[in-house]
Amino acid sequence: MTTILLARHGETDWNRERRIQGHTDRPLTDEGRRQAADLAEELSGDPPDAVYSSDLARAHETARIVADRLGLDVVVLPELRERDFGTWEGLTDDEIMTRFPQARNGPWGDAESREEMLERVREAVERISAGHPEGSVLVITHGGPVRALLTACSTHEVGRIPNCTVHRIALRNGTLTRLD
Repeated sequence: MTTILLARHGETDWNRERRIQGHTDRPLTDEGRRQAADLAEELSGDPPDAVYSSDLARAHETARIVADRLGLDVVVLPELRERDFGTWEGLTDDEIMTRFPQARNGPWGDAESREEMLERVREAVERISAGHPEGSVLVITHGGPVRALLTACSTHEVGRIPNCTVHRIALRNGTLTRLD
């Protein structure tokens, strides 16, 4: 069994403003860098065997801060990216609801679906797991992928995902299981 330590990247300016980031590449704030350093400290007592990251700057910088502290390399996988929100990226939830009131009950415009994102991220986690069959791996990704994977592990919706908080899951015989 591979233990996957899922963590959302550190804070960005758009996180503070509650703007949809998606594939828009925003850097970490100073607070985001501090959160990443705190995550590295948290994991230093029982470090993972490897660190994987989305290719977006906010996730990659978070992973680099953690990996440098733990003496590990970062493997970058674009499949670990946040959901592509299309033309809605950069908008707040309120702006979306004002401009696109149909979003309350329907699909989000030209965005990637939750199901498409989950399939993409799940396939990446399966490949990661296959490469570390008995290990522990840190995956730095985004709120959407973390929420989708955690939801796939349980029967209830998962709420907001805080920055740089670790969630432990395992992949056993094709089944995702939440460990915490």
